[in-house]
Formats: sequence, structure tokens, C-alpha cells
Amino acid sequence: MKNLNYYVAKYKEQLDKGDILIAYNALVKFVMKLRVDFIKNLSDQYSFTGILHGYMDYTYFYYTNDFLKSKKLKLGLVLNHVEMRFEIWLLGNTIKVQKEYWELLKDSEWNKNKSEMPKYSILEAIIEETPDFDNLPLLTQKLESTLIEESRNIITTIKTLT
Repeated sequence: MKNLNYYVAKYKEQLDKGDILIAYNALVKFVMKLRVDFIKNLSDQYSFTGILHGYMDYTYFYYTNDFLKSKKLKLGLVLNHVEMRFEIWLLGNTIKVQKEYWELLKDSEWNKNKSEMPKYSILEAIIEETPDFDNLPLLTQKLESTLIEESRNIITTIKTLT
């Protein structure tokens, strides 16, 4: 591994070009708008938290309902910056809860090709593999409908297994 000064210089070079700042800010603003739209359209089904930022790797917010809360679970809508796709993550409130639900869901459709629990979640469902950021209204519509459907599938599976 090269020293940190090398990486900081490369980082600064990219920031000086400006493209990364523009893209990152636009992506975060889009996720913020998604959250606001989902609060308007889905607040009868879910409650939503504020936006959280990873280390330029993830931008996300959590959402939950009474059933998930009773199981000490929550869902997250995640923009995975490295893969540049949208995902839904199922998370537990504690590591113990995550491990418990990993055992229940490790053979599910979402985890069938995984030999170990994901680093941050119980399961990760890709809901938009190749987002078209040139048509944000359509992307928002697709994400909302897919979020509803995939969340319902996850919750139904949990209900079946518990």
C-alpha cells in the first residue's frame, strides 16, 4: 500500500477537477429527495429516518414499520456508490439480532449464494442495478414501486419463518 500522502494527493486532484463533487452532491440530493417523496407517499406503511452518509461508499436512510420494530429489525434504502446501484438492506438493531436473522435467512433467495453474513446487514437486495440518473422522475417511480414490492417480500418471508 502506498502512503497516505499519495492517496490524499490523488483525491485532491480529482476534487480539483470538480466532476466528483458535482456527482456526489447530485447523488446525495437525489437520495434526500427520494426520502422526502417516500415520506409523502409511504408514511402510511413505514416511518423513515434521516439521511446517513458512509465514507463516500454508501448514502442511505432507514425505514421501518410496527412489525419490523417488534422484531428489532429495520430496512435501509442504500445507494451503493462503489457499485452505483440501489439496494435494500435488512438490518438488526444489534449484532445479536443480525446474527439470529442471518441464521433464519441465510438460505433465502437474497442470501443463497453467500457463505457468510454481509458485513453490515442481514441481507442485501438489489432493486436497481443500472439507475438512469438522466431521468430522475422515472427512476424515483421505479425505486418506489420496487421498494414497496421488495420490502413486502422481505417482511412476508420473515413472517413465514418466525
